[in-house]
Amino acid sequence: MTDAPSQSRSRGWLTILPVAVFLVLAALFYRGLSGDPAEVPSVLINKPVPDFTLAPVEGLNLPGLATGDLKKGAITLVNVWASWCVPCRTEHPLLMELAKREDLRVVGINYKDDPANARRFLITLGVPFAAVGSDPTGRAAVDWGVYGVPESFLVDGEGVIRLKWIGPLTGEALNNEIIPKIKAIKRGGGS
Repeated sequence: MTDAPSQSRSRGWLTILPVAVFLVLAALFYRGLSGDPAEVPSVLINKPVPDFTLAPVEGLNLPGLATGDLKKGAITLVNVWASWCVPCRTEHPLLMELAKREDLRVVGINYKDDPANARRFLITLGVPFAAVGSDPTGRAAVDWGVYGVPESFLVDGEGVIRLKWIGPLTGEALNNEIIPKIKAIKRGGGS
């Protein structure tokens, strides 16, 4: 025969245990989401760009984009964007400013987008890109390790990824991360 106080304590623990497990999981989940998403590490940093070949966006007077285009000695910012992406619209003026730099080439990967919408987006906001590859299935973006649009990658002249920025570019990101990294790559210290 089991005594009643012992059964009460067992039931009490069985009631508290699921709540405790939930609170621990909720705390871990919150901690993971509350950090800066741009600081998510990438296994591609200091590795060659993935092999890819993307056709140009239909109807744009710009070339497509391929791996070999990123190994021609120029520092390149690869921006993954889409016309349906609201943050892409927000960061676009900064891409236009970056495109004016003589020490940087700006190219784009148009992610899962309708070509007519992509053209309209660029005609309306301006064309910062020297080339834009169309990635209608998202396969190239997966190879680049893209979580979602927009994302940007800084690639040195040898085709090695030196920086990944998740989310829309900001003035703070340019001043504190992107431009200093461009200067470091130019000095030969890209990693």
